[in-house]
Amino acid sequence: MRIRLTNDQDIMIRKYTTEDYIYIHKLNVDEQWNTLVEKNESTKNAWNNSNVAFVAMHKDEIIAYVRGLTDQSISLYICELLVKKEFRGMGVGDTLLQYVHNIYPDTRIEMLANTSSHTYYEQKGYRSFYGYRKSFQEN
Repeated sequence: MRIRLTNDQDIMIRKYTTEDYIYIHKLNVDEQWNTLVEKNESTKNAWNNSNVAFVAMHKDEIIAYVRGLTDQSISLYICELLVKKEFRGMGVGDTLLQYVHNIYPDTRIEMLANTSSHTYYEQKGYRSFYGYRKSFQEN
């Protein structure tokens, strides 16, 4: 699907393929998302097993991605949303979230934010919620 951004550039959103992972990994490295980078094989497996996995392309370059999970009825969990720095502020993240939500219109979007991204989501009308997290290694 082709979409025009706020700066009149076109992007294409398409489903993730396994060949995309090397570029996703590079975006994670550039963003210093160290847990995803250090757990490279686990991150790759997560992408290959997610039922929500899309990339945004500008010309021949992956400039953004969204990965998540959904039951297709109530909840749509966004695990990661990342836009390459040069393309931020142009509507790419909004477009990816809207694209995915249009596929599953009856779901509510659930996502975690960090201290630097929570204001972005609040400005977009998302409300905060309280949750818990525990890794297997923390037992």
